[in-house]
Amino acid sequence: GQTKDQEEAFGGVLMALAAAVIFIYLVLASQFGSFLQPIAIMVSLPLSLIGVLVALLVTKTTLNIFSIIGVVMLMGLVTKNAILLVDFANHGQRAGRSQFDALMEAGQVRLRPILMTTLAMIFGMLPMAIGMGEGGETQAPMGRAVIGGVITSTLLTLVVVPVAYTYLDSLGKRVAAWFKRGHEEEVTA
Repeated sequence: GQTKDQEEAFGGVLMALAAAVIFIYLVLASQFGSFLQPIAIMVSLPLSLIGVLVALLVTKTTLNIFSIIGVVMLMGLVTKNAILLVDFANHGQRAGRSQFDALMEAGQVRLRPILMTTLAMIFGMLPMAIGMGEGGETQAPMGRAVIGGVITSTLLTLVVVPVAYTYLDSLGKRVAAWFKRGHEEEVTA
């Protein structure tokens, strides 16, 4: 009976995880007015899973319902860093900077806020990860998963998201130019 209950719980949480990813994409697509830029932001989501698994492995913690709830919670936390970078780079490009200069400035200006919010999350989850308080040991996997995911996603996001943004932004500009060229040919014909 317990195995069946656990399978149902895992199924429900995995459905919530899938729904979270879909809703994150939809919100980001409407926010940025682009179908490609949310993909650059969401590249950071799998990077957090690396940290989750490493943190659980290092602390010899099992993957249970609490750690999976931590993964669902991470989906919102992890995208924050990428949103800060991409939004600032977009503003820089609209101000007339080149793509490279806008990304470099975004990395330099947004590094401190990214590190501050990451450290706040790590230190805020530390009591839970240690298992302090009554019933703390049952919720400790959630804290450990969140801490591991936030650390790796922050470090890897600062490198991978600008690279993904560069490729996807260039692709979007080429596609927009292609459509514009096709539309101009229709108007002149």
